[in-house]
Amino acid sequence: MPNIIAELSWRELVNQTTDDENLARWLAARPRTLYAGFDPTADSLHVGHLMALMILRRFQQAGHRPIVLVGGATGMIGDPSGRDEERNLLSVEVLRANVAAMKPQLQRFLDFDCGRNSALLVDNYDWMARLGYLEFLRDVGKHFPVNVMLAKDSVRSRLERTDTGLSYTEFSYMLLQAYDFVYLNENYGCELQVGGSDQWGNITAGIDLARRLRGVQLYGMTCPLLTKSDGSKMGKTTSGTLWLSPERTSPYHFYQYWINLDDADVGMCLRYFTELGREEIESLLAEHRLDPGRRGAQRRLAAELTRLVHGPDGLTTAERATEIFFGAEISRLSDTQLEDIFADVPSRELPSERLLGEGLSIIDAMFEAGLANSKGEARRIITQGGAYVNNRRVKGIDTRLGPANLVGKSTMVLRAGKKNYALLRFA
Repeated sequence: MPNIIAELSWRELVNQTTDDENLARWLAARPRTLYAGFDPTADSLHVGHLMALMILRRFQQAGHRPIVLVGGATGMIGDPSGRDEERNLLSVEVLRANVAAMKPQLQRFLDFDCGRNSALLVDNYDWMARLGYLEFLRDVGKHFPVNVMLAKDSVRSRLERTDTGLSYTEFSYMLLQAYDFVYLNENYGCELQVGGSDQWGNITAGIDLARRLRGVQLYGMTCPLLTKSDGSKMGKTTSGTLWLSPERTSPYHFYQYWINLDDADVGMCLRYFTELGREEIESLLAEHRLDPGRRGAQRRLAAELTRLVHGPDGLTTAERATEIFFGAEISRLSDTQLEDIFADVPSRELPSERLLGEGLSIIDAMFEAGLANSKGEARRIITQGGAYVNNRRVKGIDTRLGPANLVGKSTMVLRAGKKNYALLRFA
């Protein structure tokens, strides 16, 4: 078996383990089964989930069997770890819809049909729903000393706050996750749980419960939380969270996030999220230091991650959209794609009748789009060769625009100079 701990260590993906001395040797002895849990609090995974997903992926590539646990039950409670306040409780219907939406995203990262180490997808609602309250308290709750639970960071940090408390509902979350580990061990031979560093208390609670209930030795490993070099969370943008679903975050915006990543963070992300080897990453970073303006490391990171999350077609779309924003001719794009690429560009709606008959003069179009403060200025921009329609240079001031100049069903992209864009929409 490959030394997976050595691989994860040079990538700086190991934060803590429950057995630093023996874990690597234990994993190298034979294939093991491990799991990571994801609560379905939204209908998509996000960039923060990439850490655990990539760890499961690397374990599978090393010959081990990964289990993805989606928390249909624990998602109804809400994990207090790393949170300042209680989550909003979701209905069973919403949680089930979220679980269904997550499944195809997981298949991008793991192979669910590759023989003995095929990945497995389970939902803890399937076994938690069968447990009665009294049964759970008697068989599981009695093994949890309250003083030990109070000492866990996820609990203590909330209890020390004066503005928010900790409900009994959240306090019980640790018991549920601990029982998951025991159940997966009994039914699937799972012996290792991985998760973010904020899950350490929950992971060790499961290991302790397994020892008390079944007398078995289980293991745990955490990875760092995904933060930027300045300590802030990675994957947050001006428009919100960076999601893995193309309906929530388009391949173009996903790609652009990594292209624009700070130099201080690009090496870390290449190690965390790509399958590039150590030498290739070091070579990329060396080239980047010589010419940081080219953003070669960021471009490679963006390409590798976008291909993994959105597939080859998603990467092609993202790269094409990037070329368009920097001047490539625009054709065969939908209104939705144009809206996505030019989301931050001013736009104005005009009646479609303006395109009929002789059509809309280019002078009026530049003025109406706000690319010129007057028709005289619009005339000057066009005469000097600085006016573009769909990134094609306008030939003269007599140019008139009609339905043939639309991209998609109703959109026209105008540009003044190199980067001053505006959209005209015709309804």
